[in-house]
Amino acid sequence: MSTHPEVSLAQRKRQLVSDELTGAALHLLARKGFDAVTVDEIASVAGVSKRTFFRYFASKEDVVIQFLAEMGTNMRAELAGRPAREPLSLALRHTVRVSVDACAGHTEQALRIVQLILGTPALLARFLERQAQWRDELAEELAARLELDPRAGLYAQLAAGIALSAFSTVLQRWSTSGGAEDPTALTDQVFAMIAPALDAVAKSASQERVEGFTAPE
Repeated sequence: MSTHPEVSLAQRKRQLVSDELTGAALHLLARKGFDAVTVDEIASVAGVSKRTFFRYFASKEDVVIQFLAEMGTNMRAELAGRPAREPLSLALRHTVRVSVDACAGHTEQALRIVQLILGTPALLARFLERQAQWRDELAEELAARLELDPRAGLYAQLAAGIALSAFSTVLQRWSTSGGAEDPTALTDQVFAMIAPALDAVAKSASQERVEGFTAPE
């Protein structure tokens, strides 16, 4: 008989425990602040032992980093699924809005988590580190979209960097406003400003690609 159902059950159980720990940690961190929460407290609220916590996470910081990692994965997946002929600025606006809307959808707790990340030096450093990784991942997708050599994807790196700068700006404004400003509306506003630059990058990349194909040896 196949053992796949047993593996799937084990995976579901592991995911359930991970979700419980993540939920407990983010709730406590958002409510009390990063330094005021201990691993013991997180484990207690989640109903597991401290040893169990460390089977899933190396530290309480890693719980937040996982939250960030999922944001990057979702953005890359969204960009990969956008229509091929869609203007670059529109494709990237939808890409960024995936994570912005996810934050906005959880309202108060998500706002506190964003404020926690931006206001805690250790977490902010990891956030910036993640953004560098996201830039490279989005640039890979953009290079494929623009039919560019990934090894020389100057245009793709530039476009990904511009989009992620917009993302950071939206989160910062939303955070400092205490949630008073609508992050989705902010995203649309920011992308309206940078759309000409993004579409100019796409146009330049297209021209270089054509010239590269037609230039005499």
